[in-house]
Amino acid sequence: MSDLNQPASNSNYQPTRHHRPEDGTVASKGMMDYVKTCFNKYADFNGRARRSEFWYFYLFNIIVFFALYIPVIALLVAESDLVILPGILLGIYGLGVILPTLAVIVRRLHDTGRSGWYYLMALIPLVGNIILLIFWVEDSKPGTNEWGPNPKAMAQDNFENDAFV
Repeated sequence: MSDLNQPASNSNYQPTRHHRPEDGTVASKGMMDYVKTCFNKYADFNGRARRSEFWYFYLFNIIVFFALYIPVIALLVAESDLVILPGILLGIYGLGVILPTLAVIVRRLHDTGRSGWYYLMALIPLVGNIILLIFWVEDSKPGTNEWGPNPKAMAQDNFENDAFV
């Protein structure tokens, strides 16, 4: 029986890495790195987005919405007149992330080899959203497609090149 603490000998998995030029170390790319990428590409509907970029941005938005919604609920329960303040913040944030969210959705669909117009499937009740969920959890299409090179392969190449710096 194999030791569960040891990686599988035939595993090809390598985490995404990037090079930190200030100290020469190689570190894993974290959630906030992907969130920053989404906000930096807030209106970029070209290219491809990895699953990790898409899902970390999605998770970040859920966390922020809950953090802003909890005070709304608390103030509603307390029957306070101040309930409007966190509600306004919630609305402003919601409006602020519409464009980056649409952009990362389109780039994610591009990564699976599909046009961003597939997002219109969300207009089909229930079935459209289930199909989109399946598309969003699919792995990247290997190689270069009409929307650019595979970001997963580029990250692995960067890791391999940076590992020997």
